[in-house]
Amino acid sequence: MLRITLCLFAILAVETAAAVEVHVQYLRQEIDAPPTLSNLDEEPDDLGLAGARVGLNDNRTTGSFLGQTYELGVTSLPPGSDITEAANEALAKSRFLIIDAPAGDLLAVADLPAAEGALIFNIAAPEARLRDADCRGNVFHTLPSTSMRTDALIQFLVRKRWDDLALIAGMHPKDTEYAAALKRSATKFGLEMSAERTWAYDADMRRNAAQEVPLLTQELGDHDVLLIADEIGDFGRYVLYNTWEPRPVAGSEGLTAVTWSPVVEQWGAAQMQQRFETSAGRSMRSKDYAAWAAIRTIGEAVTRTGSGEAARLRDYILSEKFELAGFKGRPMTYRSWNGQLRQPIPIVHPRALAALAPLEGFMHQRTELDTLGLDRPESACRAFED
Repeated sequence: MLRITLCLFAILAVETAAAVEVHVQYLRQEIDAPPTLSNLDEEPDDLGLAGARVGLNDNRTTGSFLGQTYELGVTSLPPGSDITEAANEALAKSRFLIIDAPAGDLLAVADLPAAEGALIFNIAAPEARLRDADCRGNVFHTLPSTSMRTDALIQFLVRKRWDDLALIAGMHPKDTEYAAALKRSATKFGLEMSAERTWAYDADMRRNAAQEVPLLTQELGDHDVLLIADEIGDFGRYVLYNTWEPRPVAGSEGLTAVTWSPVVEQWGAAQMQQRFETSAGRSMRSKDYAAWAAIRTIGEAVTRTGSGEAARLRDYILSEKFELAGFKGRPMTYRSWNGQLRQPIPIVHPRALAALAPLEGFMHQRTELDTLGLDRPESACRAFED
């Protein structure tokens, strides 16, 4: 009898719920990858998009009971294209955009007259300035900022009492930004960067690492852990096990703080990983997770409000009522002052999860998740103020 009653209730809910059609546009700006020493890390053609597709299927599963339908349109632009023309076309079709593009392109889209009142989700640009003075009130960030990742890593080092840090940084802009974030995080949590070196070698480290790396790291003196800033994956892999002193390596190589990793298996994550692998035929990566979270944010807000209107969904997403189950051990919410998705940060090595930040002992008056990245008093973002 109970089963029949529940079935009748579900049928009535579908019949009485207002039908909502949600069309999301995924806009990807392809970029030329910088040259690196190794060709081992080939980027999947569907990176990011595969996560959006899994999120879309998740939304459709829930929406099928509530009279809600979801569609995903995809536009991929070759390197050097003007993203604004494609964005205007996408905005003519939908008020919900997922942007897989560098920071400059993201801001160009957000500043379009047609983008006013739209909900734009950033899944690719980690720069802290997008959550700070360069924030936009129509942009939400499901990808953690660089500073969220470095804060997570430094919390782990504090917990281990690895207080004396050394740093080797590459010269690519992504490397220098990550190195600067590491230094800010070290200062924030009271650690010392005792020595720094720039990676300026152009020799083939596949042959010379055993000779060159010990000489470079010998110059760093004594330290507890060696941090690597190599966000493009050029040289860091050749530093491991070639250092002058036997020290742990962390940062861009070794022990890393990431948005997502195949080694995250708790909190229902194993089922999430399996669904993704069945769909995409590969493991889920950080950009995939950010795209999945963007689609699921829209789906969760539509489910809870019964609305497909962007303005109403924006208000709900930024409210204290919104929560997203992200398979990271605690509900995820958005920072109402800059649109960043609060989320735990896995600290991993290639074979296992070492910790999940924020770590125990790092306290905050609102939520421990706000110990990661820019806190409200530090942020110069004013675009979300009413």
